[in-house]
Amino acid sequence: MKLTLLLALTLSLGTASFVAAEDAAVNTLTPAEKTAGWQLLFDGKSMNGWHNFKSQTIRPGWVVKDNALVCADPHNAGDIVTAGQYDWFELQLDYNISEGGNSGIIFHATDKGGAVWATGPEFQLEDNQKAADPQRCGWLYALYQPEVDAKTGKPLDATKPVGEWNHVRLLISPTKCVHEINGVKYFEYVLHSEDFNARVAKSKFGKMPGFCKEDLGYICLQGDHGSVSFRNIKVRPIPAGK
Repeated sequence: MKLTLLLALTLSLGTASFVAAEDAAVNTLTPAEKTAGWQLLFDGKSMNGWHNFKSQTIRPGWVVKDNALVCADPHNAGDIVTAGQYDWFELQLDYNISEGGNSGIIFHATDKGGAVWATGPEFQLEDNQKAADPQRCGWLYALYQPEVDAKTGKPLDATKPVGEWNHVRLLISPTKCVHEINGVKYFEYVLHSEDFNARVAKSKFGKMPGFCKEDLGYICLQGDHGSVSFRNIKVRPIPAGK
């Protein structure tokens, strides 16, 4: 009996230690990342470094829960933006979308528009199975989408099911922009290239005079289309010549 209790206690402590170690690794930077110039945009404990678009506060629909930045109530959350502005960068983060959820990562957003999406392009995030918007996860909203996957006959989709964490990598540089989900590359494009400008002109954004006119702006997380969680949000600024 004592042996059984001791074994159970040992296993329990071992599991607790593993969980603690796992939690400790979330929302942190490794020494190598720090050396490479990565910056943490979310500390896992507070919403420091973020505010609602055109506001210095954050609406109560955004909360910090279980080491994640959570849009818990999209009816009272709104889009949030970074305190700082970025031109060329590599962004990585994890997201966990709700059933039918829809969100996005918008970059180069400025205060010149009535909404963040009126000034900056959007890396779409959504539940590809049940979200109503036909623009799927990982696409550059209304502008670029991946090639058709020969295995499915549909555009490439590397997302995991609702309830699981997905990893995003977004590279924005003067010569190449890259979208990746869970280590799978979706496509490349070049901002302001002839191809890019033609696509903008044919889209709804072509009627927005301030869309994609600035190469310096906020990074934004959308919070008005469904519940979504974020963690491990980190950015690495890239010198203009790189």
